[in-house]
Amino acid sequence: MEYRTLEKLGVSTSLLGFGCMRFPTTPNGEIDEERAQAMLDEAIAKGVNYIDTAYPYHDGKSEPFVGRALKKYDRDSFYLATKLPIWNVKTKEDAVRLFEEQCSRLQTERIDFYLLHALNRDRFQLVKELGIIELFEEYQKQGKIRCFGFSFHDSYEVFEEILTYRNWDFCQIQYNYMDTEEQAGDRGYALCEKLNVPIIIMEPVKGGALASYADDVEELFHAARPEKSVASWALRWVATKPQVKVVLSGMSTEEQVRDNLDTFGQFEPLSEKEQAVVQQVVAEVKSRVKNGCTSCRYCMPCPFGINIPGNFGIWNRYGMYGNTGATKQRYFEQMKQEERAEQCRSCGACEKLCPQKLPIREHLHQMAEEMGKL
Repeated sequence: MEYRTLEKLGVSTSLLGFGCMRFPTTPNGEIDEERAQAMLDEAIAKGVNYIDTAYPYHDGKSEPFVGRALKKYDRDSFYLATKLPIWNVKTKEDAVRLFEEQCSRLQTERIDFYLLHALNRDRFQLVKELGIIELFEEYQKQGKIRCFGFSFHDSYEVFEEILTYRNWDFCQIQYNYMDTEEQAGDRGYALCEKLNVPIIIMEPVKGGALASYADDVEELFHAARPEKSVASWALRWVATKPQVKVVLSGMSTEEQVRDNLDTFGQFEPLSEKEQAVVQQVVAEVKSRVKNGCTSCRYCMPCPFGINIPGNFGIWNRYGMYGNTGATKQRYFEQMKQEERAEQCRSCGACEKLCPQKLPIREHLHQMAEEMGKL
């Protein structure tokens, strides 16, 4: 297993981190504890020492399960990460109560990596106003937490504001080769490098989107490394960057565990030729975007209730990644029927407001036809 040293923290973490958000589940939606335990055991046996969970994962059942699953291991043999659910915090006392509850659920007296969960501009303002940062700085002095950081979902400008606010021990960002200009992105990575803030990576495979493509796109990867999975390229892309100390993977199957252990057990940074392959894939995939919707929402609300940017987000992702199963789920299960593209009545109100001058009516009808064929 590849390990990375976080010099400022005096710890050495496995480059692969086990994300506990996507454990296998039973038919009734509960964590399949027997399989999940075996998966954790296999990962730990092969050197994984960073285990990441959070208060809301698996409807609040991830932390209690992880606490039970790790109880048989020496507490100093692994690093445990979890996160404060800021959306449940209205007072400083709420943060105290939640932290104590998390320690109880995880059956531990300390959290090794404690994060303010999913910081954005509003949540950052709240934790400053309530003195939450000072609370956890005190907990850190008391040894209740070892390393204090945050996970992030907002624009680069907000990321810069948060990262430069104090001397953070680490941060966790969503970063992958397809979204280098989204959220923290390349600029956020560079800022962390400049300030020497260790980075934990989440969603390196973009929620599974970078694990499979249309056959002709996948062939670009297979031609270069036929023995490696498509997902492994995404993991290696972020892990090649030296400021990245842990790459989290939310593993749902035994096959994913073994593939990831293969990737990080004998880790190889991407070569220049492989970097070029990734850029070729990015260019090819982005060329398959269906339309240029920027989700500015000037077209909303639609007089007939259609979620225009929501539809085009699904359509563009389908064009890029060709994932039929995920597309059907997003369109037919997650989107309300009255919001779908087939409800378009061609009134044209949206096109008068679109800064991109998109033929919205034509595209909605075209999308509806394509979705109907699924």
